[in-house]
Amino acid sequence: MQFFIDTADLEEIRQARDMGLADGVTTNPSLLAQACGAGSDWRAQAAEIVALVDGPVSLEVFATEAEAMLAEARELVRLGPNVVVKIPATAQGLLAVRRLAQSGIRTNVTLVFSPLQALLAAKAGASYVSPFVGRLDDVGHRGMQLVEEILTIFRQYGFTTEVIVASIRSPEHVREAALAGAHVSTIPYKVLLGLLRHPLTEQGLDRFLKDAAKLG
Repeated sequence: MQFFIDTADLEEIRQARDMGLADGVTTNPSLLAQACGAGSDWRAQAAEIVALVDGPVSLEVFATEAEAMLAEARELVRLGPNVVVKIPATAQGLLAVRRLAQSGIRTNVTLVFSPLQALLAAKAGASYVSPFVGRLDDVGHRGMQLVEEILTIFRQYGFTTEVIVASIRSPEHVREAALAGAHVSTIPYKVLLGLLRHPLTEQGLDRFLKDAAKLG
C-alpha cells in the first residue's frame, strides 16, 4: 500500500517524506487555505509541494463547469510532471476527466460516496478515485464497506483506476484499508504519527532506558 500525506503544510510533508512515508500528497482548497492563509499565493505553495516529493500530488480545481475545470487543469499541470488533477464526482467533472484522460493528464475523482460514482469515474478514465470513509462513518454508514465494494468492482472488470482511501480519521481506518487491499491511503500527519504508537512499545522503551542507565 502507498501512503499519501493529506496536507498542504510543507513541514509535515518534509517530515513524512524523510521517514519514507510520503509516496505522494493530496491537497484540497481547505488544506491550502489552512496552510497559506486567506489571500495568500496558494499557487506558490502548491508549486513548493510539487517540488518536495517525487510521487503524485493531487491539486484540486475550483471550478464546477467542465470547460473551466479543463482550463484550471492545464494551469495546474504546468507546476510539475507529478501533478494529478483532482476533480469532483459530478457530471461536469466526468466530462473534464474524460477529456483530460484523452490528453494523458492524470486525474483523481474526489468526493466519492458510492460504488456507482467510482464505477462511472473509472469508465471516464480517472487515474484514481477517492472514497471518503470518515464522512460516511459520521452519518452512520460503514465507510470501509464502500472501499471494499469499489475494489471488488474494479477487480471484476479489470479497471486500472486506483483507490485512494480518503477522509481517514484514525489508525484503524488505515488498518482496514490495508486489509481490504486498497492501493493508497491518504493520511493526515497526526494520524500518520499515530500509526507508530502502542502502549507496550512505550512501556518497553521506558524499561530499556532505565536498565541502560543502570549499565552506565
